[in-house]
Amino acid sequence: MQMLFRLLAVALVAMLAAPAAAQQWPTHALRIVTGTPAGGSPDFVSRLLAERLSERLGQPVLVEHSAGTGIAAWNTVAKSPPDGYVLSMLTGAFSARVAVAKSLPYDPIKDFAFVTLVSAYPMVVATAPNSPISSFTDLIVRAKAAPFQITYGMNLPGSVHHLTGELINVEAGTSLRGIPYRGNTQIVQDLLGGRLDVMIETGTIAFAQINGGTLRGLAVSSRRRFVLEPDIPTIAETLPGFEVMSWLGLAAPGGTPRPVVDRLNWELREILKLPDIRDKLAIVGNVPMPSTPEQMQEHIERDAARWSRIVDIKGIEKY
Repeated sequence: MQMLFRLLAVALVAMLAAPAAAQQWPTHALRIVTGTPAGGSPDFVSRLLAERLSERLGQPVLVEHSAGTGIAAWNTVAKSPPDGYVLSMLTGAFSARVAVAKSLPYDPIKDFAFVTLVSAYPMVVATAPNSPISSFTDLIVRAKAAPFQITYGMNLPGSVHHLTGELINVEAGTSLRGIPYRGNTQIVQDLLGGRLDVMIETGTIAFAQINGGTLRGLAVSSRRRFVLEPDIPTIAETLPGFEVMSWLGLAAPGGTPRPVVDRLNWELREILKLPDIRDKLAIVGNVPMPSTPEQMQEHIERDAARWSRIVDIKGIEKY
């Protein structure tokens, strides 16, 4: 009985300590760790949020790029002290990696305290301005008529770009052939040179190239026409129900006190309401998508389950 009372006392002290810690938090600088290169959409959005968070929290908020892949950055955060001072900018690749990785150095759910989804953007199917492929429907007709002959340029195997292409194949009954590249520049060069038929790219990159006349947009992967590019048809107009929205979201290490998570969630939701923040997100093809911590976790779990299904159906090799 004495042991039981001691355990209850310890639990009560821990419960009381968390709100007290949250009231004192933050007392020094925060870090947002990203797993993508400087200059990309995750970097831009991280810096945008860091500036406003710093103003609201009264402490510096620094953006730090982890060497290596997104996995390295996410693992850094997963293994950090759960005190609310280290955050990670997760991307849609986070849930894709769950589906295609043989193993991960972290548990994608238990090792993170999800704070909020931040923003969302669709994938885009695009082609060269002079391509004979006139529409997404035309692409599907041609792909069915010539199995494995129509190619699409994509990011590396297992990327959201790749999995979106394979989801199209599953839903349309086609055999579009994905050609992996490292980066967008060579994809565009091969597309314009006639060595590729189409490409699948994030809206954060493709919209600027479409608006600049370098590419012609065939379709976006949002369920409805994307608010920032309403003239581009949706894949769902040809394949009803089709939807892929990539995303950005912030997470802390698992075990971060809930009052700290709630404070961050509230501050970020208020920031995402600001008109100038919405305008700046639009510059990089993003729209705000704030959520509760629970909604963010559910979103990641649904994403990972969908991509795991595609990996299984198409026999995509895990690595």
